Amino acid sequence: MQAVAQFFSLPIFQNSLIDWSYAAGTTLLAYLGLWILRRIVRIYHKRQLATERVELTEIPLEVLSRTSMLFMMVLALFAGLHLLAKSPRTLMILESATTIMLFWQVGLWASAAILAWVERKRRSSLTTDRTFAGSLGVVAFIVQAIIWALILLLALSNLGINITALITGLGIGGVAVALAIQNILGDLFASLSITFDKPFYVGDFLVIDEFLGTVEHIGIKSTRLRSLSGEQIVVSNADLLKSRLRNFGRMNERRVAFTVGVTYETPAEKLEKIPAMVKEIVTAQEGTRFDRSHFAKHAAASLDIETVYYVLSADYNRYMDIQQAISLAIHREFERRGIEFAYPTQRLLLERTGARDAELSRRKLG
Repeated sequence: MQAVAQFFSLPIFQNSLIDWSYAAGTTLLAYLGLWILRRIVRIYHKRQLATERVELTEIPLEVLSRTSMLFMMVLALFAGLHLLAKSPRTLMILESATTIMLFWQVGLWASAAILAWVERKRRSSLTTDRTFAGSLGVVAFIVQAIIWALILLLALSNLGINITALITGLGIGGVAVALAIQNILGDLFASLSITFDKPFYVGDFLVIDEFLGTVEHIGIKSTRLRSLSGEQIVVSNADLLKSRLRNFGRMNERRVAFTVGVTYETPAEKLEKIPAMVKEIVTAQEGTRFDRSHFAKHAAASLDIETVYYVLSADYNRYMDIQQAISLAIHREFERRGIEFAYPTQRLLLERTGARDAELSRRKLG
């Protein structure tokens, strides 16, 4: 027994074997305790996600469930090694490593909190404010960049690096970097402009120069549209703001102007009644507001009746259904009244010049 006691009292790195045993046991128990705690948090968080009701503790539990195993291991080692005798330099290295690991874990927690908040806001804003929902990705990216920049500066400060001089050097070097990546920065600032100015949001139908499509995603560098033919159109944010953009998603009603041409042989009495007839046909359509109908002009091959009305909906299919019904009704009414539609025609006037020349020749000879 005395030999066993002497064996356990042998000094290893200024600590006896029994002290190392206590430290190892404390480390193991601390790690198991942290792992079990994280396991309980994840199980409870999964149960909350399975219910339709939104709980107040969902985000805190999701943040705590993102605790990394590396952080738990470092924290357990710090608890175990704290029981051992250490030199001042070893203690300083241990505390510095633990502090840097703590900063890194705080960064993970903060990023997880931002992403969870963004996802919750995105789901709740899709039905109420799609503009805000579309810009949340840009906001999350900027906030995460700020968080990790602060974590990096705190870690460097803990290592004894003069971050004031570092920030000054980064400021000077940042000018050169900014000049090299000015196109990327231009797209980044353009995305911020889209976020705050809100010219469009996800789901809007846009026409940009010769491109047209529905907004699918508003990103940091580009905006993605889904065209009518199915392909995806990617437009950089800077180019997007420089273009003349037509947003049909903000349309509340659609103005429609169309012209009907009748032949020149149409009597004035019938021509005079056409605008009133067209007005009656348009107002009979549900979801329309009549504006005007007039005999507009004498065209090259027709007498033109110009009509303007409004469809009280932004739906393109609804507009086409109404326009088709109006066109068919006008066609039937013209057939009933004996009015002919005009189409491109040319009238040729022929003169018999041969007989006239022969008569003139006889007169000269006579």
